[in-house]
Amino acid sequence: MRTALLRIVATLLPALALPASASSAGPAPLETVMATLDQAVFDSFNRCADPAQLALHAAHFDPQVEFYHDTGGVTQDRRAMLDNTARHACGRYTRQLVPGTLQVHAVKDFGAITQGQHRFCDMEGQHCDGLAEFVMVWQQRGSQWQITRVLSYGHRPNLPAAADKPPAGCDHPSHLPVAATES
Repeated sequence: MRTALLRIVATLLPALALPASASSAGPAPLETVMATLDQAVFDSFNRCADPAQLALHAAHFDPQVEFYHDTGGVTQDRRAMLDNTARHACGRYTRQLVPGTLQVHAVKDFGAITQGQHRFCDMEGQHCDGLAEFVMVWQQRGSQWQITRVLSYGHRPNLPAAADKPPAGCDHPSHLPVAATES
């Protein structure tokens, strides 16, 4: 299984290269590139019960990625991180970026740092119970981007707001709103 997964990852790596903007103005702004990458990495995470989607998710991470999770501990390579993802998240939770929280910071001669808030939603109960902060360090090699470090911390309950409506971007009408995180 792992050998097959590694072959799929190697096949998918070129797909992570983002082409320059189709316009003659040049490459897309870094904020747009990083928002697109954030969406892609978590679209595959949200479907990772499918082995092809788990392999696509894996391709976004450097083989020596370090992942620091305040309640889950530390993993120091992609294989260990994926084992944890498959065991604890795939088919159980989806991740949603809290709208308006993604921040992007360029790192000279390396890549970028992204940070923001995300919530985790139970796939069976169709509700978002968890909220956390994240930081990701992305390295650019040519036109390819990979995540080299992840911090996921400040995990806490996603407390309901006074409004009786789902937050923007939720896939399920029963999702609880996020208190004091959206403007």
